[in-house]
Amino acid sequence: MLSAFLCTFATELIYFDMEELTGRYINPYTDYGFKYLFGTEPNKEFTLALINALLRGKEVIKSLTLLPTEQLGDTQEDRRAVFDVYCENEKGDKIIIEMQKADQQYFKDRSIYYSSFPIRQQGLKGSWRFGLKAVYTIGILDFVFDEDQDDEEYYHHVVKLMDVKKKEVFYDNLTYIYLEMPKFKKTEAELDSLFDKWLYALKNLPKLLERPAALQERIFKKFFDVAETANLSKEEFAKYFESEKVYYDMDGAFRTATAKGLAQGIAQGMAQGMAKGLAQGIEQGREESKRENASRMKALGLTPDVIAQVTGLSEEEIKQL
Repeated sequence: MLSAFLCTFATELIYFDMEELTGRYINPYTDYGFKYLFGTEPNKEFTLALINALLRGKEVIKSLTLLPTEQLGDTQEDRRAVFDVYCENEKGDKIIIEMQKADQQYFKDRSIYYSSFPIRQQGLKGSWRFGLKAVYTIGILDFVFDEDQDDEEYYHHVVKLMDVKKKEVFYDNLTYIYLEMPKFKKTEAELDSLFDKWLYALKNLPKLLERPAALQERIFKKFFDVAETANLSKEEFAKYFESEKVYYDMDGAFRTATAKGLAQGIAQGMAQGMAKGLAQGIEQGREESKRENASRMKALGLTPDVIAQVTGLSEEEIKQL
């Protein structure tokens, strides 16, 4: 009886310690946090609102059905795919949402590969005529594409199949939306659309102490209530805390690797610079020595053509000495 009491007491103590270590709101960049906020049945209205905001008026989705996130291949040997959030609208269009926490060498390839699952699964047996529903792949990225490092204003990418010559969309039922979140730097006072407000909420939620005054829409009031870590059950909080720990461990490892890479790059650059400077100095010394020798030969009365043969300088250079 006493041991059971002590075990319960210890569990309570650990739970309260974890509460002290985490913020007021759930970090959506964590695996558990994102899926809890946008991939669960009670919270799918947030998913609907987020998707409509990201589509920016292209169409209005009225309802969503959450689908299983694990997608299997045609055979047991085929590679599977596990989405963060996978859903379907009232028209049967499929929507994949991925929270990508760190850059990966083949991220774009994986994104395309993931989109092939809802495309392939639409194939029907019999006399199907290949009519496909739309597929949307949304990537919320906690990193910046290498090729866009210098463009701080371009963070919302909408990618479609395009006719290169016409510069027109060739096929409208396949869309990739990528959001480079580190580039989104609008302040609360600068938010002028639901698109801005959702990006602001996603990026700043982990460090907020209270709901921003600019986010007064009903959906945000409910979103911030649900996102409070204090409203999680003990079991939910334990899972979230572990996910948050993994996120910060990975973030720390990434920052360390980046810092080491930068230091190595600087050291390598300095070494290369010193070597290049040394080579240039040696070459300049050789040229100066040639000129000094050519001057002495000229003083001794040797002809420019002879001096040129000995020193390697041109006759024009020798005449100018």
